[in-house]
Amino acid sequence: MRQIKQILLTGILLFCVAPAIAQGKKHLIGKKKTAVAQKLEYDSPQLKNFKEIARRANAVFTFPKGFREIPAPDDEDFSYDYAMELPGKEFEIWFRVKSQKENYASYLRNIGSKESGQDNPDSLYQGMGTAEAMGFTGDKSGYFQRSIPPSYLARYHADAGRSYLLNLQNMAVTKHYKYGLLITLQKAHTGTIIAVCFTNDKGPEFFKNIDRASNCIKFNLK
Repeated sequence: MRQIKQILLTGILLFCVAPAIAQGKKHLIGKKKTAVAQKLEYDSPQLKNFKEIARRANAVFTFPKGFREIPAPDDEDFSYDYAMELPGKEFEIWFRVKSQKENYASYLRNIGSKESGQDNPDSLYQGMGTAEAMGFTGDKSGYFQRSIPPSYLARYHADAGRSYLLNLQNMAVTKHYKYGLLITLQKAHTGTIIAVCFTNDKGPEFFKNIDRASNCIKFNLK
């Protein structure tokens, strides 16, 4: 159990806490190659759509260097907005972002009315995370969860969040990956971010790969 907690804490630190790594000067290798890279990384229909979804939830996504876009799953079991992988690394990440602005406005309107039993949207990230963890693992014994401390959440301008270390079911949709790290981030009255990282080896390389994407998505400050 102690080892599991340490692995999970390391994942939180790398995905949700890793400081921005100072970037050196970028060397351009020909204007034509740069233009192609920009189009592949920034102009795909899937990425354009995802950035718009993130914008509605007051979040911003920056495509991380070295990754490659892949189709995001969208079926009755798993529905995500965007997905990417590290070529040759057996590592990929899925993202889902949901605006809670309309839900929160409805919640405020219905306080004290017959519909007042509506859950506060600011707490939905907990149920969403648990439901996803159950879907990936099959039962409660397949994952270990913990809350993300406020000092860590501040780096992503989030107000609450949880992390889940997953022992994955053997499924085609997850390409038979063995392990996962699921992160939920919530900004009050605004939106929810879910990110799931997949690997076959939860050793140091897994967390090194997480670190490479650790700053790609966050809520705006206001």
